[in-house]
Amino acid sequence: MTNALLEIMVHIGVVGGLALGLALAARRRLRVGWLLAALALMLLRDALVLRGYGLVPNLFPGSDWAWTGKLLATAGLLAVAALPRFGFARSGLTLRQSPGAGAAWIAFAVLALVIFGFAFHLGDGPADLDTILFQWSMPGIEEELFYRGVLLLALNEAFAVGRGARPALGIGWGGLLSSVAFGLGHALFWRADGPSFDAMAFAMTGGPALLLVWFRNRTGSLVLPVLAHNVVNGAFVLF
Repeated sequence: MTNALLEIMVHIGVVGGLALGLALAARRRLRVGWLLAALALMLLRDALVLRGYGLVPNLFPGSDWAWTGKLLATAGLLAVAALPRFGFARSGLTLRQSPGAGAAWIAFAVLALVIFGFAFHLGDGPADLDTILFQWSMPGIEEELFYRGVLLLALNEAFAVGRGARPALGIGWGGLLSSVAFGLGHALFWRADGPSFDAMAFAMTGGPALLLVWFRNRTGSLVLPVLAHNVVNGAFVLF
């Protein structure tokens, strides 16, 4: 539990520090309340994914995957999205696609073909059913609801990117910071002997996260980011 708390505090410190630095460098007004909300969301989501840091029993003891934590986090994040200051539509929980969303869907179609091609070529047999079901559901649903949903919304609001505003380059400062948070979640850990950072893992997750932010901003919905995320996670367990 101690290592997990140290780990998320480092993540929060990095994202919070970068937010302050970007605001100063870009001379942007930073709404501190929304930034604190974003950082609190990082802590909340971490606690839920890790089952209250072990306080909640594992409801799927026969599985190698974190079904319980992911389901808890999904429920908690849906509750956040239901809050009036967030809202389902503003959090991306809508099927409605923004005008001009076609470019994002075309880009995804090309990307999916490439990924499935590599998966078919490199695969050595399908994974077990539990793995297939998990990889085609939980990572995309829970992580997109957080990183490209409520966290992105809070960070955009922190940089005063409100309703109807278009983030710079289709990403914006909020998108950049949420992608950094996503990369840190896959690359920066606190082990028994101290912090451990994998630069390659950060690049391989934080970089593609920018594309997922672009999908989210371009379509106005989490539908495409969830689908793209699950294709990346799930294609290689099918073959």
